[in-house]
Amino acid sequence: MSQRPAPSLLLLFLLMIPGVCSQWSVWYSHSHICALKDSSVIMNCTYKYPTGHQIRKVFWTKTLEKDNGEFPDLSKDPEYSQRLQYLGNKQQNCSIRLSHVTLKDSRMYYFRFITYNPDGKWTGDPGVTLAVTDPPEKPVISISPSGEIVSGHSVTLICSSDSNPPAEISWFKGRTFVGSGGIFNISKISSDHSGEYKCKSINEHGEKYSAVTLNAMYPPRNISVLITGSGEIVSGDSVTLICSSDSNPPALNFSWFKENESSAVGSGQSFSALQSGRFYCQAHNQHGSQRSDAVTVTVHHHLGWHVWLGITVTCLGFIIIIIIIILFIMRKRRDAKTEDLTVKQDNLYADVTGRDVHVSESADCDDAQYATVTSSKPRRDRNAPDRRDTEEIQYATVQHHKNKQTKRSEENESQYGNIRIHQPESVVRRSNVETVEDASVIYSRVK
Repeated sequence: MSQRPAPSLLLLFLLMIPGVCSQWSVWYSHSHICALKDSSVIMNCTYKYPTGHQIRKVFWTKTLEKDNGEFPDLSKDPEYSQRLQYLGNKQQNCSIRLSHVTLKDSRMYYFRFITYNPDGKWTGDPGVTLAVTDPPEKPVISISPSGEIVSGHSVTLICSSDSNPPAEISWFKGRTFVGSGGIFNISKISSDHSGEYKCKSINEHGEKYSAVTLNAMYPPRNISVLITGSGEIVSGDSVTLICSSDSNPPALNFSWFKENESSAVGSGQSFSALQSGRFYCQAHNQHGSQRSDAVTVTVHHHLGWHVWLGITVTCLGFIIIIIIIILFIMRKRRDAKTEDLTVKQDNLYADVTGRDVHVSESADCDDAQYATVTSSKPRRDRNAPDRRDTEEIQYATVQHHKNKQTKRSEENESQYGNIRIHQPESVVRRSNVETVEDASVIYSRVK
């Protein structure tokens, strides 16, 4: 009994025979294909098999590892089934179209056909290599640790960007280059590190940017006190002190202290100082507190305007009272002088004796009575300065004694009398004085 070789050995033997191997083949028009992401790519191929064989199945696969004794069919893969289209037939054409390629599609693909002959199977190996290229996608930046960034801590920035070929990563703060690579580390971050950071992802197909802002929190610093106006005030007035600080977040709590005193004297960003002393403020936020340098406030104890007003009114009152008193005294003195002058004039009255005079009645005069009065002036002293004495008007009471023997036809008649008035002895007595007599006519009503 003769033994037949196993089919696999027979096939191997046939392939070793010249001319038989060339009957089983797969030929790819391009062994390497480069495509852009989201584009469509066509893989052209042809195949050959010996005559007498009939094709039972054709398909493409992405692996040479068998699953349940056979290579997986790419058209049945969920990632490819909606995007893969077979353009060939069961004769010689084995081309396919793959749409909307992604970066994950970058690999080697193989065409395989199976005939009804149990030994009639063939895989085109090596296959077609597909390289999907892609400009960098927008980078994604993550911050570690997440949450609030406090001054003095370390912060790490991580940038990732899908691209093919892989993109180069660069870091910028504003427009200043600060580092490269997917990881950028900041140790002991401070307020100077706060700002916008950009991650740049670039390859030969394009570049993309993403940005993130670092906001470092820190306690109050650079505390200062501003004095509105001068630090010197008058008692009763006040000066306003304003506290300012640099902090993140901004300080909302301010306390005011007077040097050498433990308890606060005020609160709020501004404070009105009413007394002398050195004052300082203390600013607080959730990350700490700090105090300012002390400023000096001087209060001068001068009288206020209301006190000066009271003093002025009082002084004016005293001045008015004094003026009234002076006017009252002057009036009293003037009245006293007038009374004294009256007394002196009374002493100067001369006794005048009315003499009988001849009265002429006139038809044109209505009972007018006249008296002739002669006034004797005192003599001048020759040794005295040559000046004229002011003549004083002397008033005399004239009493007219009627002649009992004279009869009148009317009660009111015009009568005349000679009257001589003598001035006091003390005024008249002068040495070597010429007496000048001036006759003056004095009219008086004689009863």
